[in-house]
Amino acid sequence: MINQLRETAIMAIVRTNSPESARDLANALLDAQVSVLEFTTTTPNVFELIEEFSARPGVRIGVGTALTAEHVAAGKRAGAQFVVSPGTDAEVIRATKKAGLISLPGVITPTDVATAIAAGCDGLKLFPASPFGPALLKAIREPFPNQFWVPTGGITIESIEAWTLAGASAFGLGGPLTAGGLDQAPKKAQDFRNEIARTRGLVK
Repeated sequence: MINQLRETAIMAIVRTNSPESARDLANALLDAQVSVLEFTTTTPNVFELIEEFSARPGVRIGVGTALTAEHVAAGKRAGAQFVVSPGTDAEVIRATKKAGLISLPGVITPTDVATAIAAGCDGLKLFPASPFGPALLKAIREPFPNQFWVPTGGITIESIEAWTLAGASAFGLGGPLTAGGLDQAPKKAQDFRNEIARTRGLVK
């Protein structure tokens, strides 16, 4: 899954107020050839949605906003392949790895990063990314090299170059993919893919 996310570079976040709108959003993202989807626990009927979409071929489905070991267990039963959290909780990370799933905890400080790595995470979701910017990622990467970084929260297509040069491995994207309506998702996703590919070519 990490290799697929590294290649596609986009982890789409499905966070809505109803299962129907979540289903519509997920289908629009899949139509846009986005193959890694995170369904948040704040979405009603989230585990039923995970079960439904995890049956799709070639798609990687995760449970997001995972705050407890119970969220991890329910995601595993529903067919989730990865677990994303807004913060760093060693218990959640350990439960994720015990369940055989990929762990992407949220981090924002060196202490968060050290705790997440010690607990066995597979990657690091820098969240919230936009208030701190690429400079934080560049600085925090130095004492923690060779990690898989996924900035999430407020990422814009204009900021992709700076994030890529700072060391981003992939991006967590929600609203930017559907700004202007679900019918805009294919174009938005392709615009992001094109910019990510361009900026990756700048990395030496």
